[in-house]
Order: sequence, then C-alpha cells, then structure tokens
Amino acid sequence: MEMDATVLKDAVTRLKRAQGQLGGVIAMIEKGEDCERVVTQLAAASRALDRAGFKIISTGMRQCQLARERGEQPPLDEEHLEKLFMTLS
Repeated sequence: MEMDATVLKDAVTRLKRAQGQLGGVIAMIEKGEDCERVVTQLAAASRALDRAGFKIISTGMRQCQLARERGEQPPLDEEHLEKLFMTLS
C-alpha cells in the first residue's frame, strides 16, 4: 500500500526525532558517558520508533476503512494489517 507523505507527517517527525536521539546515543557511548543516561536516551529513541510505526499502521487502517466506505477493495486486508501491527509489539 502506498502511503501519502503528507498524511504521515507526524510519523516522519517522530522518525527524525529518533534519528537525532540515536546520533546522541552514539555520541554518548563514544564519549564514555554514564550507562543510565545512555540507556534512557536509547529507550526514548525506541519509543519514538514504535510510535512512528503505530502511526503508519493506523494511517493504513484508516485508508482501508475509507476504501471500504467508498465500495472499493482496500489495499490491504485485515489479516495483513494485523500482522504488520504485531511486528511492532
């Protein structure tokens, strides 16, 4: 299913944030910073990635529902969307 980048602006923002956080984590490790701070930042990056993934899936679910309401065949069936959802859990 092709996704509209404008609809996924929030997901892109979250991914860019995670990208910055990962860069920060790498720099922290290279500088030998405190383990607790490194893990805290890594957890924040992980949450940002998860939220971006869930946003992408929820957008896909909405697109499928709108297709059904228009009497069209949705681009993905419910089973496929569920598998995608489960890959993030």
